[in-house]
Amino acid sequence: MTADQTQKAERPATPLASPRTSGPTLSLRPTRFGLAFLLLVTLTLVGCINYGLSLGYGLTFLLGGVWVMASTGVARAARQVRLSLSAPIEASAGGEALFTLSVTSTVAGAVTVNLKSSAGDIRTVTLRVAAGEVRTLTVPVPARTRGPLTLTASAPAALDFLGLWAAGLAAPLPVTVNVAPAPETNAPPAPPRTVPGLEGSHSRTRGDEEFAGLRPYTPGDSPRQISWRHVARTGNLLTRETDAAQGQVRLLDWADTGGISGGDTEARLSRLAAWVREMDHAGLPFALKLPGAALAAGSGETQRLAALTLLAGVSPFPPATPPARLKLLAATDTDALRVTLLALAFTLVPGVLRQPLWDSALVAGLLTYGAFRTRRPLSMRPLPAIPTWLLGVVAGLAAVGLNATYGTLLGSAAGTALLGLLVALKTAESHGRRDGHLLVLLGLFVASTHFFHGQGPLTALHAVLSAALLLAAASRWTAPTRTDLKESSRENEADLPANLIRSGGLLALAVPLALTLFVLFPRPESPLWQLPVQGGASTGLSNEIRAGEYSNLAQNRAVAFRADFTGALPPPDQRYWRGPVYEAYDGQSWKQVRIGGPSASVEPLAGRAAWNYTLTLEPSGNPWLLALDTPLQLPQGAFLTTAFQAVTQRPISARRRVTLESRPARLGVSENIQRLQFDLSLPAGQSPRAAVLGESWRGLPPQGRIEAGLDYLRQGGFSYTLSPPLLPAQDRVDAFLFGTKQGFCEHYAQSFVFLMRAAGLPARIVGGYLGGEVNPDGGYLIVRQQDAHAWAEVWMQGQGWQRVDPTAVVAPARVNAGLSTALTQPQAQAAAAATSLSRLGLRLDALQNRWNDLVVGYDGGQQQALLSRVGLGGVGSAAYLAVLPLLLGLALLPALWWLRQGARPRDPAARALHDLTVRLGLPRAPGETPSAYAARAAAARPHLAPALDEVVRAYQVARYAPGDAAEALKTLALALRKVKR
Repeated sequence: MTADQTQKAERPATPLASPRTSGPTLSLRPTRFGLAFLLLVTLTLVGCINYGLSLGYGLTFLLGGVWVMASTGVARAARQVRLSLSAPIEASAGGEALFTLSVTSTVAGAVTVNLKSSAGDIRTVTLRVAAGEVRTLTVPVPARTRGPLTLTASAPAALDFLGLWAAGLAAPLPVTVNVAPAPETNAPPAPPRTVPGLEGSHSRTRGDEEFAGLRPYTPGDSPRQISWRHVARTGNLLTRETDAAQGQVRLLDWADTGGISGGDTEARLSRLAAWVREMDHAGLPFALKLPGAALAAGSGETQRLAALTLLAGVSPFPPATPPARLKLLAATDTDALRVTLLALAFTLVPGVLRQPLWDSALVAGLLTYGAFRTRRPLSMRPLPAIPTWLLGVVAGLAAVGLNATYGTLLGSAAGTALLGLLVALKTAESHGRRDGHLLVLLGLFVASTHFFHGQGPLTALHAVLSAALLLAAASRWTAPTRTDLKESSRENEADLPANLIRSGGLLALAVPLALTLFVLFPRPESPLWQLPVQGGASTGLSNEIRAGEYSNLAQNRAVAFRADFTGALPPPDQRYWRGPVYEAYDGQSWKQVRIGGPSASVEPLAGRAAWNYTLTLEPSGNPWLLALDTPLQLPQGAFLTTAFQAVTQRPISARRRVTLESRPARLGVSENIQRLQFDLSLPAGQSPRAAVLGESWRGLPPQGRIEAGLDYLRQGGFSYTLSPPLLPAQDRVDAFLFGTKQGFCEHYAQSFVFLMRAAGLPARIVGGYLGGEVNPDGGYLIVRQQDAHAWAEVWMQGQGWQRVDPTAVVAPARVNAGLSTALTQPQAQAAAAATSLSRLGLRLDALQNRWNDLVVGYDGGQQQALLSRVGLGGVGSAAYLAVLPLLLGLALLPALWWLRQGARPRDPAARALHDLTVRLGLPRAPGETPSAYAARAAAARPHLAPALDEVVRAYQVARYAPGDAAEALKTLALALRKVKR
């Protein structure tokens, strides 16, 4: 059984063993978990650099700050901890020797120590200790053979709250117990031999018949022999001595064991041990005679222990039995595992919104099964663990299912779904502290992967709360309950709310350091490697267009991007955000095409104002930058295609801010002949009526052909709708122009392009977005997926590519008033007034845009601009390198101050005494009373002896005496002022 005994530091503590140690070995080092934690921070930092995850930087630096902050108080706490070992009074071969480990500390913390016996058994013990507590823990060590058994403590260390850092402690001296032979089972009775030559004598010897006097207490005396009346009167432990007639003393003689078969020494010693136990149970005095040694007559506990010690020391000793090489599972702390499962469940919740239903159900089932296993009462049979082979099969099948769902396992969607499932599978086989630490690290990594899918304030809040929960779980694994040590007392274990508050406080202390690194850490613009992070279908525009796709997008109010202009906003009829250009037509769909040859010309129009703006692009999985015509200045890593489309070198997999400059220009006056020929082609046999209609306009001038096509749409009874009838696979354009006459923008764009090509003009479809909602709170445009639009481009000799929007002639409100107004009032010239709900939504969006500007969009360009404004030049400059260490040091000051304040006692009198020890630079030892401390301080500084005596008297009055506590504290404060260092 384990005993946890708490004792106030002001009271003198009775030492459990010699207080001497092998010398101080104070050193600070990261633990294995601390090194793994640092590796996790490094990996997430590399991922943030490669994928440009701004919030990922924030979480990474916050965790890095936790790693640093955890080390700040460990060394100071280690100076307030003392360890001691004590050996058991007795132990028998074949049983267990119950050694006692004692930890004394004036501050709260955790301690770990490796214990190794001379027989080769090794055990690592980790336990928590409260402030001002003496905690004892009984450590059973196998005693397989007779003889001395020594227990040695090595690598003792104080741990921080999370178990990331260890500060070395002074190791206690080894202790030894003499293992006595195991008593023989069913041994014959001891021979009725008495001490020779004393039968019938009137002399007396030690026995239990009559009172003979009092003597000082010695360890091992039976509590029944202590004179408690004298203890109550004098405070000293005294033991009653009794005697008996000498002739009644039994003699246990080695010679009487000679009849044992084979004369085995250990067997003979076992029989003598059985006889010693027989005499002790009967309360009879006895003497012991061995070859070359003898024990005088006596009785009681002292005599029994002396006899067993004598038997344990008989040489030669039997050969040592090595410990069995068994694979033992680490002890499981069900409470720590339960908290870890709760933290992981909270961390994995966002995946439910984007993963397949079967995957989320499987993850929930695994976590629920693990929770039921931890809550199973001890009286019931535990639920069986899931076999490892079955977990492997489930992982393989899940990988196949995710690959079928997303088309890859390398993308962010499939990768994060698979990672969450693997973490859930790991929980099914986790039991020990190492597994618990691994689950915590995996959970923190999963929290960082959520930024692939969003970097909004709610995602950031969820990541911080997940980190707090996971760190609270890690603290529970710092000193898990050791069922193999038969620990029964749980009084010192903190509950989850207390651990959560403490982990949250540690995160708060790390905020200044994290903010400093977030602002000043270099932000590379180019990735370290190229790897797709978006799997499966993406939201928004696609590489091809067919009738009905843009009408589906029109029902999606998700934000595609936001545009913040430096000056005035462009007029509504100029808000065409250019995306993919579709030129290849097979009769059913339009696709992008890559045509070689020289690039077309771009001629900016003189006298036309330029638009300078910043786009905040939402993740789309596509490399397109939705720019106004025509982008002349692009961000680093972007370029303009031969179809005048701005693209980047890698897909937009996370929210990204880019700054552009556009200016009206004439495009393609000098165009590639091959492209123009390609943009005249039509699929043979498709829509013959439309082809005939377009050919009938070939006699008109180019602009007249365009006007003829627009007039046909304007006067032909066409309507603008989100739910047009389905078109057949064959002759789609004919079915629309001469049949349904109901369509969305893609219907009008593809029909018009078809007519222009039939009329002999090169034409193509341009996809993108039209318009945008003006947010008056931020003065920027919100462009949503429902603003997706398709229009036509027609090439004319000497003028180049001209934008023509056939939808505008059917529903002018689509250009001037927006989609919602165009669907109900196609001819409207302005949008309807905003409602109260929409205005609230715009205010929230303004906050979101501000968040994107300050946090999500903080990249290398913004960092360079900030450093230039404050006079640091840039990353790597002399000023930058000089200021960075200073700012990092300042970021640590709040944490150091807070930890220093936390080390002070809460009691005013105890706090005053603590401040005195700090002023004198002489720490108070664990368990040292104020009087003993004052005596030690006076010995070091004799001139302070009178003042220190006055402090002690004032302290005792303030702490224990009745009366006005405030007045007593004032007296203590005056006494402290008289102590000059």
